Amino acid sequence: EEAKMSWKSKRSLKEKLSLKNSLAKEALAEFLGTYVLIALGCGCVGQAVLSRGALGGPVTTTVGFAMAVTVAVYVSGGISGGHINPAVSFAMCVTGRLKWTKLPIYILAQFLGAFLGAATVFVIYYNALMEYSDGKLEVTGPNATAQIFATYPAPYLSPINGFADQVISTAFLLLAVFALFDAKNNCVPKGLEPVAVGLLIIAISCSLGMNSGCAMNPARDLGPRLFTAMAGWGMEVFTAGNNWWWVPIVAPPLGAVLGAMIYIVFIELHHSDTQSGEEMDMNAKYELTNT
Repeated sequence: EEAKMSWKSKRSLKEKLSLKNSLAKEALAEFLGTYVLIALGCGCVGQAVLSRGALGGPVTTTVGFAMAVTVAVYVSGGISGGHINPAVSFAMCVTGRLKWTKLPIYILAQFLGAFLGAATVFVIYYNALMEYSDGKLEVTGPNATAQIFATYPAPYLSPINGFADQVISTAFLLLAVFALFDAKNNCVPKGLEPVAVGLLIIAISCSLGMNSGCAMNPARDLGPRLFTAMAGWGMEVFTAGNNWWWVPIVAPPLGAVLGAMIYIVFIELHHSDTQSGEEMDMNAKYELTNT
């Protein structure tokens, strides 16, 4: 009887706490996923910068950030699709894969998650930050630490070139994401999609990351940048690099739609509804050669 009562009370507690609204569940998943992305991703950059290269560098930040994406998509993917990026959510709306009414909620959840993720990195590395630059939080110069949290352009990069950089890199991101999740193409086995997305991020970061660190994500950039402005780096985080801050906000959504459209026009549009026997044989042949 007692065991029955405790089971009932546990069940009623779960029923009280569990959300019934599917949009609320999705928003929580996007919030937590983006939080994990930034806490682990910016943590990788923090470790490399604050150890002055002794405990990390370009390779650990590239691989570490990509693995942060993998973990974040595992955390949120089954509930919300694991967008963790307003540019991805926007492209999903444009291509009819997400309702427009959900977009503001997704974006708000992503920004909040990114902001709190940056705050977590700040708390964890607070003593290291203070020691690194004698208590000063600097945006530029040899002891700059703002780049741990948000992206800044290389000194040679013009805003136009930087804008093109962000459009093209985000286009590659979405083009590949659409391919990875396309059931009529060589899609990834169920459950391994986040790993494939992580490998994709490594590829893009290694090939297109030099100019400005490959943000490709308005929430990933603006959330932590706002945090640094409030936490002591000041408004210079918005003026540095020829007022760079707006580029990772405006360019990625345009690139995301471009990449999604390219995939649809070149590949998805031409899938036949029912494949002929000949096509099936050809696909089987390609499958074998691929494995």
